[in-house]
Amino acid sequence: MSTTTTEQTTMARELEARVLNEGFGHGAWHGPDLKAALADVTPDLAFWRPANGRHNIAEIALHHAFCARAVRGRLSGMPLESFVLDGEDWFALSDESLLPWSKILAVVETEQEQLAAIVAGVGQIESQMADAERFNLVLGITCHAVYHAGQVQLIKRLHAE
Repeated sequence: MSTTTTEQTTMARELEARVLNEGFGHGAWHGPDLKAALADVTPDLAFWRPANGRHNIAEIALHHAFCARAVRGRLSGMPLESFVLDGEDWFALSDESLLPWSKILAVVETEQEQLAAIVAGVGQIESQMADAERFNLVLGITCHAVYHAGQVQLIKRLHAE
């Protein structure tokens, strides 16, 4: 690999890491990122449903963790360990009986950290994925986090009214 290619790959990984952190973690210029949106959520609020048939914050958070895990698997090309609950994508959570809010927050944090490590190139897993496809996945999961951060903020506002 030439120096130019190595430098381009390093710059691409740094950009992907920055994009990923913009949606979850280090504070974003556009408002609360997902981590900030979840930070002040109590267990009662986490399981409060704004209306019948609508997701609560706990479901949104666990859904994002599942999606971050899926992106990690696609980026790494490695088989994934079992998720904290059986099922896919969305999980019905009406109270803490299936999974306490503190555990959901821990799962979200762990999945995001593991995804960030893959994006940053920790362990230098070489994906067979094209750079554009890789960037699209990182951008997609970031937009996903920002979208759900907005939903969390809206649910918090609705709950306060």
